[in-house]
Amino acid sequence: MSSVPISTPVVICVKVLGVVCSPRLGGNTEILVGEALEGAKAKGADVELAALSGKQIRPCDHCGACYETGECHIKDDMEEIYKQILGADGVILGSPVYFWSVSAQAKSVIDRTYALRYPSLRLRDKIGGAIAVAGRRGQLEALTVINNFFLGQEMIPACLGVDGCGSEKEEIREDTPPMEQAKSLGARIVELATKR
Repeated sequence: MSSVPISTPVVICVKVLGVVCSPRLGGNTEILVGEALEGAKAKGADVELAALSGKQIRPCDHCGACYETGECHIKDDMEEIYKQILGADGVILGSPVYFWSVSAQAKSVIDRTYALRYPSLRLRDKIGGAIAVAGRRGQLEALTVINNFFLGQEMIPACLGVDGCGSEKEEIREDTPPMEQAKSLGARIVELATKR
């Protein structure tokens, strides 16, 4: 009598990183990114939040060193962010809207990831989620910058992004649709990362 092999289910562990590119700790952007991480966690993902408030991340100086080494020569708090991004299957990048675009913190992170393009596209096929929070307007422009970053790194955007409104701290909680959409974004990132 031949034995029938018993297949064991494959457990896929997905890690999702939320990067909050706001100089304000505990602000509306952090709240919305937190909701997205809750959505990912509910789908079984291991989640991590990286808040840039208080961190020193210098802008890219276009020295070209990363072309040869694959590493940025600037030694600052971006070194930890590199490790977190590389260790994640999905990356949620959230930014407040400043002058119809992303914050300086978000732009510095985006520019400094240029080093991750060498020697090969190390972010390729990771899942990206974009979040933008404005006092009144400019979310579309900010989401475009974030999604262009994902596409430039050959990442896979989970959707067009989530945008909300809120100037005062905690105000975003009153904007119900984006809070729900953020949770859906987190869940979608896990679904796509699992299929990948």
